[in-house]
Amino acid sequence: MPHTPPPAAVLFDMDGTLVDTEQLWWQAAAELADELRHPLTEADAPEVLGQAIEHTAAHLHRVSGTSLTEAELATRLGDSFAGKVAAETVPRPGALALLASLRDAGVPTALVSASPRRVVDLVLSTLGRDWFAVTLAAEDTPRTKPAPDPYLAAAARLGLDPATCVAVEDTPTGVASATAAGCAVLAVPSTSTAIPAGSRVTLLDSLEHADLPLLGKLTATPGV
Repeated sequence: MPHTPPPAAVLFDMDGTLVDTEQLWWQAAAELADELRHPLTEADAPEVLGQAIEHTAAHLHRVSGTSLTEAELATRLGDSFAGKVAAETVPRPGALALLASLRDAGVPTALVSASPRRVVDLVLSTLGRDWFAVTLAAEDTPRTKPAPDPYLAAAARLGLDPATCVAVEDTPTGVASATAAGCAVLAVPSTSTAIPAGSRVTLLDSLEHADLPLLGKLTATPGV
């Protein structure tokens, strides 16, 4: 059987993909929404899951009619989420093993997050900074997910064509960002929100089932 080379790099989302923080983000948003008398439902999920703090703050401002400004809501959300992350950061199943296998194979990795830098740094203090050649937070690009900017920036910093990289994501917002950047995508959903199928989107139920041959296959046949 011919050997499939690994991807040029693997670009990882953080919340819900490498660490189990997507639920913490939902909790932070839900607690604030309750205060604003707008309990979150599944209908709010696209405006919360995988989104930047400012996006969710704008959504809560719009649907609640609160007198608080979007900036005030964003500050409240950011403080709550950071506190929850500081208290509880748990790697997702298979995450550390996959990172170790990529390091052993000499495949560079990047962390590509829509969370603010202070949250990214909190996670890295637990997960480990040395796994990643590049880390990007929400402040590091003009636009964050679902725009392609974060993944384009990560590939550029690594000196690579995004089409030769695999992005690992857990939400429709993140998948849209990586797809728009031209990456092949391995999607491992962390919530019940469905991720649309795509020509370069491969669904997996856990990172425990991801390995180098699979990742290499994703970039070996672009557009398939």
